Amino acid sequence: MKQFKFTLEKALKLREYHEKETKIDLGRAIGALTQIEQAINATTEQRSAAAAERFSIGLSVSDILTFDHYVQRLDATKVQLTREAEKASARVEDARGIYLEASRDRKVLSKVKEHREKEYHKAMLAEETKVLDDISSGSKARRLISTGPEPKPLV
Repeated sequence: MKQFKFTLEKALKLREYHEKETKIDLGRAIGALTQIEQAINATTEQRSAAAAERFSIGLSVSDILTFDHYVQRLDATKVQLTREAEKASARVEDARGIYLEASRDRKVLSKVKEHREKEYHKAMLAEETKVLDDISSGSKARRLISTGPEPKPLV
């Protein structure tokens, strides 16, 4: 029995490669978003610590002003990071859409391959059955020829 050969195998491999690349791009976009979110969390923690330290006992007016400026800078940094997070989130959604489309395209071709492979094996089984039937009926005919016809009963 000859082996199944899918004529669109190269196209399937290309779609699998494209799906893999888009998955990597999605991972990078998610990684960038996660990094920005971690920076936002760190900035928030730094702001809380600076605000709490601002009211410590024994600070001079210049120290309090320094903490105020530091808190304002942290607030500005957080706003900037939030904007970057929104952009990164949009990139993640775009990358996710591209990945889902590539995955869908690959799955369609994979289903076609599976369907054609099932049809091929079904046809090969039918052909094999036909050949075996021919062989078995041929052996019965050869036995009849080699022994001669059965004698007719005498009435």
